[in-house]
Parts: sequence; C-alpha cells; structure tokens
Amino acid sequence: MPEKAHKPHTFDARVFGIIETLAPAEQRIARFFVDQKQAALLNSAAQIAQLAGTSDATVVRTARALGFESLSTLRAALLAELTGTPSPGARLERTLAETGSQASNALRHVIDMHEQALGVMRQDAFAASFERCVDSLAGATRRHVFGIGPSGAMADYASLQFNRIGLPTNALSSSGVALADRLLWIGTGDVVLMIAYAPPYREVEVLLEHAGRHDVPVILISDDLGLLVADRVAEVLPVPRGNAGHLAMHGGTMVLIEALIVALAAKARDTAINSLDQLSQLRGAIDKSWSKRGTRKRK
Repeated sequence: MPEKAHKPHTFDARVFGIIETLAPAEQRIARFFVDQKQAALLNSAAQIAQLAGTSDATVVRTARALGFESLSTLRAALLAELTGTPSPGARLERTLAETGSQASNALRHVIDMHEQALGVMRQDAFAASFERCVDSLAGATRRHVFGIGPSGAMADYASLQFNRIGLPTNALSSSGVALADRLLWIGTGDVVLMIAYAPPYREVEVLLEHAGRHDVPVILISDDLGLLVADRVAEVLPVPRGNAGHLAMHGGTMVLIEALIVALAAKARDTAINSLDQLSQLRGAIDKSWSKRGTRKRK
C-alpha cells in the first residue's frame, strides 16, 4: 500500500523519503517517530525502545540514519515543527482527512487517541511522577490550577472538585490583565498545577516568573511545553492530546485530573468525606429536597 503524500520539508517527509532504505527494526522506530511525536519528545531512548518493541541502540541508530546527529537533535526538529501552532481549522482539516465522513470512523479515531493517552499514563515512570505530584498537592497550604481556553474549563473543574474534598484551591483561568488579580492569591507554601501547551504565551511566562519569585513549585500538565520550561517546573505530567498537528483531544487530561481528585481524597479520607457531608448539608439548607439525596448517616 503506497504511503500518503506528505508536504516537502516536513519531519514526516524526511522520514518517508528515507524509510525504505532502513532495516526493518529501524523502520519500526521511524514510524514511531512519525506516529508518536509526543512520546518521542518526552521519553528516553530506553523508554521509546520499550514502547516500540526494540532496543535503545536501535532508537539512536535510527535517529542517525534519518540524518540527525543524535536523538536530541531529532527531538529539537520535532519540537520546532510541533510548536509551529497550525490554526484550529487546519488541525480539524487534518483530523477529518483521517476519519472521513463516517461517524463510526470518528468514534474509532477518538477512542484510539485516548487509548494512546491512557497507555502513557499506565507507564511506571508516569505513575512515579504522579505520586510525587499528589504528595506536593496534598501538602500545600493552597493549590492554584492554571488553564486558559479549553484548559480553563478543566482548571475550573479541578478547582471545584479539590475544594469539595476539603483542599482550598483557586482557579487561575482568566486571561489577559484579569489574571493579575488572581496571581495575587499565590503565596509561600502553595503549589501551582498548570495546564498549558507550547509555545509559551505571556500568561504562562508571567505565572512561572511569579511562582519562581515566591518559591512556589509548579506542576505542569502538557505534552509539548515541558522541554521548553523544564528548568522552571517541579514536575511534568506528559499527557498526549492526540496526533501532532491534529485536533487536540483533552479526554486524557480529564482522566488525569479525576485520578488526582481520587488520590488526594485518599490522602485525607476523613477530611474529604466530612467536607462532602458539609456540602450536602449546605445544599439541604438551600433546597430541602437535597437533604434526601444522601448526607452520610453517622452511627
């Protein structure tokens, strides 16, 4: 079956121009670089090898066979292409070119994208990072969740749920100068959970600078920004958002947020349950019908 046509001078065109000359194991890695760009950016040679079912030596050898000096050089080329930020319309057009007009194809495509994201979150390295993030969020005086646009809706949701389980949290979901008022909430002993993507826009830069001045650690949820700000964040949770240059899929990020909610509730079980009981009581005071919905019976 012939390969799809690719635009000249792109990373994909470079790979497909050479791939037939590579050994079978190298072809497998080359296709991995094309199909799993975020994973190639965020994982070590050994982790890429494990995901692709080959050796780390083959990963490095393939990068060189594709004309790059090293795996790091290949990553730099990938990052430059990924941060070119195609328009939302162009992203949707690329996605629809893969799915066509059949609803069932769209369903399978989206499920495949989210299964890839879940696969990343099942990795041992991700789980270890997740544990550290939960400890940091649980131990903070106050939490701040940053996001703008679709990420802002997720920041609002995370903040609401964290507050419900007794963890004081603010949503930093305003853009422009309106964000300045919310940044005043950040203080010593706090932690910031940031949902943001490359390229780093002004609100991200200002938040990182402000958090740094107050020695407030930042946990970043992103599939492409981590390499650009690695020295300014405490931890990166690299959740993929679908294929590079295609319509962004946020389901994986929502799964991560809900995992954080459950893990944080488990850290302080009594506090979480008592806080939710208080929520039920307050709802009942406002609307008597809420009282019938299950404030926990105490023995």
